[in-house]
Amino acid sequence: MKFVLKNKATALLLILFSIFSINQDKLSSEQLFISAIPDQYPEKLNRLYSLLAKELSDQLNVEVVYKPVINYQAAVSAFRTGDLDLVWFGGLTGVQARLQRPGSIVIAQRDIDAKFHSVFIANTNSGIKPISNIYELRQLKGRRFTFGSESSTSGRLMPQHYLTKANVKTTDFKGGRAGYSGSHDATIVLVQSGSYEAGVLNEQVWKENVSNGKADLKKVKTIWKTPAYADYHWLAQPNLDNKFRPGFTKSLTEKILNLNNQQPIQQEILKLFNATKFVKAYAYQYKDIESIGRELGKIR
Repeated sequence: MKFVLKNKATALLLILFSIFSINQDKLSSEQLFISAIPDQYPEKLNRLYSLLAKELSDQLNVEVVYKPVINYQAAVSAFRTGDLDLVWFGGLTGVQARLQRPGSIVIAQRDIDAKFHSVFIANTNSGIKPISNIYELRQLKGRRFTFGSESSTSGRLMPQHYLTKANVKTTDFKGGRAGYSGSHDATIVLVQSGSYEAGVLNEQVWKENVSNGKADLKKVKTIWKTPAYADYHWLAQPNLDNKFRPGFTKSLTEKILNLNNQQPIQQEILKLFNATKFVKAYAYQYKDIESIGRELGKIR
């Protein structure tokens, strides 16, 4: 079909409009800021999220920037103020962030997150025996015990929930209080060294450290695995479609869900996440986490 153009000015306007329409995504000056709770050593997190940021940048035609945070609550605060657009939260911090930022969207979790576990570990010289039922957690009374971060779901919230069920209070530990290592990796190091007789952490981090030899099974052992609960997930700001373009949140979700092991970079990303894929996630999956958070005073 041929179009009759009245003059050169009209033709120029049509050409410019066509160029703008094709490249409008790339012309955006907005950046997508992503982050994650610092649950492991910074070196691993920097590697993981730098790879993910580049992959999402290429697929979404926007600049994706990873902004590390100093602790769990810093991630929640930065999400609340809108300084972060997309954050990999644990169950508890995700609920906290969502309650403080109404309309935010739970978009995805790993294939392992719907039924997640914590593991209690002990130094092999501690004399602490394997636990066959929840009430045997009482043998931890009077012991030097450490959680991970104070706001960790798998390293504090759910373990404390089960300890409470067994009538073990944090004041029952040696010194009248529990320790807080700050991260799952650090918990292993502290228990393995004997600084603490026992501790608790994310099951996946434990498995990874056993696999790579950083957890010395001659010095540290598992004594109990908790029942399953929902944990980690991606949480997105409610206004991303306005910030970038209509349908952006849907597109972002699809890119995360479509990460697969057939592409080398995506394979490495999934490996660093200790997952084989991401699956759709929903806010209702974290109702129990919210209830327990309120019971323990972590959500008000």
